Amino acid sequence: MVEVTVTPQSSLADRPVQIRVRGLSPSQLVTLRAWLKDEQGECFQSRAFFRADGAGEVDPELHAALGGSYSGVWPMGLLWFLQPDTLFRRLVKRDVAGSPFRVRLEVWDGLSLGTDPREQPLASCEAERWYVGPGVQRVPIREGRVRGALFLPP
Repeated sequence: MVEVTVTPQSSLADRPVQIRVRGLSPSQLVTLRAWLKDEQGECFQSRAFFRADGAGEVDPELHAALGGSYSGVWPMGLLWFLQPDTLFRRLVKRDVAGSPFRVRLEVWDGLSLGTDPREQPLASCEAERWYVGPGVQRVPIREGRVRGALFLPP
């Protein structure tokens, strides 16, 4: 049975996570896809093609992506190379303290460039990417023409 995991499942957006796929056939060609919807409902996604090792595993920290949104060894590539489905959109988090981005990770058999709604991924999981840690206080700043926010640790 194929399994994809993200460790830790919930983390700050600037912290690295470990993405692992297990249960594949040795040398199986797969597509890893990451996607999320922003606060306006816009979809951002990335994908990378990998060949499983002899144990049937894919580890982006060790294995090079063969193509897709990026190529080479990029441990956080699936998260760093998220692109909008609609041109000229930017991934912006407005509610930094109230909710995380929920990133969906999927494993597809072979080279998958699109997602056919009738097909199902081999495995999937979800990761939370927070912008503010627990207990951090956000204080709005308004002084003359200066606008900003001060984030105070607990």
